[in-house]
Amino acid sequence: MKVRGSVFHWLPLGCITAVLLAMPAVASAQENGRSAVPALLGAGFLGFFMIFALACYVYVSLALQTIAQKTGTDNAWLAWIPIANIILMLNVARKPIWWIVLFLIPIVNIVIAIMVWMGIAEARNKPNWWGVLMIVPVVSLIVPGYLAWSD
Repeated sequence: MKVRGSVFHWLPLGCITAVLLAMPAVASAQENGRSAVPALLGAGFLGFFMIFALACYVYVSLALQTIAQKTGTDNAWLAWIPIANIILMLNVARKPIWWIVLFLIPIVNIVIAIMVWMGIAEARNKPNWWGVLMIVPVVSLIVPGYLAWSD
């Protein structure tokens, strides 16, 4: 996959980053005295969290698209659409599409997500216990990359 280097491709991302990084300055300009510090810290944390969440979303989407391409699943581009990526995961894991309803039920969605990730691991010819690792907070960021880019 080639990375596009044109200015027009990276301009929107640069503008969003600049706005998120400028949020603490805007928050501190509205308040005087000591009450500006919590607003400044809160806005800075929010900006960092938004950038981190966006980076995680791009990473998981890219990994899911790569998994779909390597397993020969149609419509790998569905990895970038928020609800449609669940349908793509079900297709890769060879599970019925109606399981998407089970993702809407609290507590059941955790069990179903583990089962789907176990199916994805099996589709990539990896041990299915890699799907169980998705419940471990930090490891859940490593599992999609391992399933996507390991041989």
